Amino acid sequence: MKPLLQGLQQRAVGIHLHVSCLPGRLGIGQIGAQARAFVDFLAAAQCSYWQTCPLGPTGFGDSPYQCFSSFAGNPYFIDLEELKACGLITDLSALEGLSQTRVDFGGLWQQHRPIMAQAYQRFCQNPEKLEPIYGSYEAFKDKQAAWLRPYALFRALKRRFDQNPWWQWPQEYSLRSSQTLLPQDEMECFCQYVFWAQWQKLRGYARQRGVSIIGDLPIYVSHDSVEAWAQPELFDMHPNGDLKTLAGVPPDYFSPTGQLWGNPLYNWEVHKAQDYAWWLKRLEHQFEYYDILRIDHFRAFDSYWAIPAGQETAIKGVWKTGPGLDFFQAVKKALPQKRFIAEDLGDLLPSVHALLAATGLPGMQVLQFAFGSDATNTHLPHNTQPNTVLYTSTHDNDTFCSWYASSPEVVKDRIRRYLRVDGSRIAWDAVRCAYASCARLVVIPLSDLLSLGPQARLNTPGQAQGNWQWRVEAAEYPDAEYLRELAVLYNREIKEA
Repeated sequence: MKPLLQGLQQRAVGIHLHVSCLPGRLGIGQIGAQARAFVDFLAAAQCSYWQTCPLGPTGFGDSPYQCFSSFAGNPYFIDLEELKACGLITDLSALEGLSQTRVDFGGLWQQHRPIMAQAYQRFCQNPEKLEPIYGSYEAFKDKQAAWLRPYALFRALKRRFDQNPWWQWPQEYSLRSSQTLLPQDEMECFCQYVFWAQWQKLRGYARQRGVSIIGDLPIYVSHDSVEAWAQPELFDMHPNGDLKTLAGVPPDYFSPTGQLWGNPLYNWEVHKAQDYAWWLKRLEHQFEYYDILRIDHFRAFDSYWAIPAGQETAIKGVWKTGPGLDFFQAVKKALPQKRFIAEDLGDLLPSVHALLAATGLPGMQVLQFAFGSDATNTHLPHNTQPNTVLYTSTHDNDTFCSWYASSPEVVKDRIRRYLRVDGSRIAWDAVRCAYASCARLVVIPLSDLLSLGPQARLNTPGQAQGNWQWRVEAAEYPDAEYLRELAVLYNREIKEA
């Protein structure tokens, strides 16, 4: 049977680095000069792809997988230096005082908005400072109105009610019944206008250098999101906003009690009755940001773990049937030329493998998962299928060096014998192994290329706070010439478009 969607066609390599991790002096990575410098490094190293985590505005826990909106961008990523150069900002010293080696989300929360408020006020007085390079502000608002207006209103209400989640607001607001809802937050619209224009500028720069961007889409939205507030009928919730069931996964590699994510699950019957209209708009919008889209937790389209509300762990859930191939047939019809990657990690039922095969999407393999058993382990490079994305590690794993150092001796011995090395430069040995594999796409976290330890781990699943803080130090990129040699040696160099 011919696969439904487009798989990987050419051998290539990408580097994973979230935007927040970019170096810089303003507290967090931004999409200006440092982002372009990273693209230059990718091009010099013959890396065809930059993979990032979701770009949305984050709330409690700072996770890019728990955003206030599936459509909006994170204002923290805005290139403030460009706004200063345009005369919209006079002083950045409040952010210059924040750490340059770790993301200080608390400091950003206090200091970033007043700076953007100044930029917005000056823009209102003189739009000509930006519109010649960013385009018409009013035209942007009109084009993006379907998601932008609800989002700006949602953020205005959160500020009025002390940033509490929407289900804790007065009922006339939480249930959207008030006839006196606040005006939308116009400054949020301005932030989205700037983010959108700057991201498109960066994406265009990357294309000129032969670099495409791989995005990441969480399958679920946050409970405290504009989507759950404005369209509750799409989710398995009570009318007052309380969840009937919660998203998560049963006990697995990462946790003996499973993972209780707390996101609302979908009311798939409603989505199907609406021909998956919300989902298709969501996906279409993502391709305004990215060239390829990784769909997180692909297995939930086949079957998903539903945890009854009130549970303290994910142990007592039940499997429920997802939308299956019917959903991807709708995607094929609406977005026939778009490219996806399926995150298909974990203990999977045969039906999940069958769904992946039917869609034709490339799945994932991770070298850190390859050495815990025998030669039949599916994550081992000799068992890799071409239509696969092979990672040395992921944002949910420890760095490769730290993982190796903490592994049992039997695992260390197996990986040394497999790679035929002494383990003294284990991360680079793993990188060479990945390049040599038959997987058409290889993605390497930058932290592995830098042979960094646990300080560079991005996320620890099940740990609510303290994640997403690592940043690259200035001029810390590895040897691009050596990576270029590997790309040429293993036929992974940048191909002509």
